[in-house]
Amino acid sequence: MFKTVLFPVDQSREAREAADLVVNIVQKYGSRLVLLSVVEPSEGESANSDAMASPEAVAKLLKTAQTLFTDQGIPADVMEREGKAAFMICDVADEIDADLIVMGSRGLGLTEEGSAESVTNRVINLSPCPVLIVP
Repeated sequence: MFKTVLFPVDQSREAREAADLVVNIVQKYGSRLVLLSVVEPSEGESANSDAMASPEAVAKLLKTAQTLFTDQGIPADVMEREGKAAFMICDVADEIDADLIVMGSRGLGLTEEGSAESVTNRVINLSPCPVLIVP
């Protein structure tokens, strides 16, 4: 059912919590797992203070995530891209023919503006495949 699962990772607590669900899905369906991290282009002072702006930080994060899965017997391919996170996630999902994107939700508040601007919301609206959001 889910031949290829895309798991965008960052340093958030929500991504770490989503990892457990990814393990279950990949093991149950024998899926190919692709880990993705996006380096946000720097625009002076970033509004998102925890944005993955350093290629070194991204490489370390991807290696740590890959090790987490390989320690559980799950091979994981890693990809690193530069750009706006939501668009890159959807582009990679299309490129690898993903059957599912699993990602943690990042609550930006209950305002309509915060919801419309979230990476999660944009991925849901632009994704070429189903998106599973882990709260």
